[in-house]
Amino acid sequence: MMGNHTTVSTFLLWGFSSFPDLQGPLFAMIFFSHMTILAANVSIMVAIKLSHNLHTPMYFFLCALSFSETCTTMAVIPRMLTDLLSDSKTISLPGCAMQMFFFFGLGGNNCFIMAAMSYDRYTAIHNPLHYPILMTHKICFQFIMASWMLGFLVSLCIVIIVFNLSFCDSIIEHFFCDISPVVCLACDYTFRQEMAIFVLSAFVLAGSFVFIMMSYVFIVSTVVKMPSAQGRYKAFSTCSSHLTVVCIHYGFSGFVYLRPKDRDSFREDMLMAVTYTVLTPLLNPIVYSLRNKEMQMALRKVLGTTDRLIPQMVNKRTRNT
Repeated sequence: MMGNHTTVSTFLLWGFSSFPDLQGPLFAMIFFSHMTILAANVSIMVAIKLSHNLHTPMYFFLCALSFSETCTTMAVIPRMLTDLLSDSKTISLPGCAMQMFFFFGLGGNNCFIMAAMSYDRYTAIHNPLHYPILMTHKICFQFIMASWMLGFLVSLCIVIIVFNLSFCDSIIEHFFCDISPVVCLACDYTFRQEMAIFVLSAFVLAGSFVFIMMSYVFIVSTVVKMPSAQGRYKAFSTCSSHLTVVCIHYGFSGFVYLRPKDRDSFREDMLMAVTYTVLTPLLNPIVYSLRNKEMQMALRKVLGTTDRLIPQMVNKRTRNT
């Protein structure tokens, strides 16, 4: 169905070609950031898995978010690094569609997981006595499954709209198959299709953000009624990391995907895209580890165990040889 309407079979990801002198430094910076993202998120997932005191809904959602963000970066960054070293920056039409599908599906999943995390914090603070009943492991797992299904369903709808267009040009002014740089190459992109993509994007970004903000309105109204200053501090401290990550994530994503577009804004959008594909996933584990004492202790245990195991493995191998 897609092939019948399309005259272009491959695209050229022109993105970083505008900065030929910076491709070496960009590769080094992005590669280092990618390795750090992988190490930080894997450390968080392992720490949560191995620390029994972190087997709570809040950390279950954090583990799911770390996994989803790791997958999100894998959808874009490896290809980005390859293009920085290669003279050929072409990507096939099906490859472009797959990249867009996974990037936006995982991005939507991140938004819905953060919405579930805000509901979890609201339930824990507003109704602590019934919290173990309201947020069982089964319910948390259902939230995660719903997040994945919704994220990829919306992404599938966007990809079907975009790749049923007829393309008159093949040069994408971006480093990955983002929506705006791809649809601007279409010959038959109409206002109705533009509005459909905007509504789907707004459903994910604005819809989940409004839900998060409503949860925090109820959280604040509950916390201010607490008689103990220590109780209020503890309640707010459990939410601070999540709220910080929400502000970072939605600030960058909303700026790129919910504002009016024109061709002159692509370079600006591309620079912002570097931020939310590289910097945001890097900041999230840092925020959670710096602002959460339980996570800090769990990470120290994991890293301490690793530091002890490596010399033991080396000594054992030396004795065997």
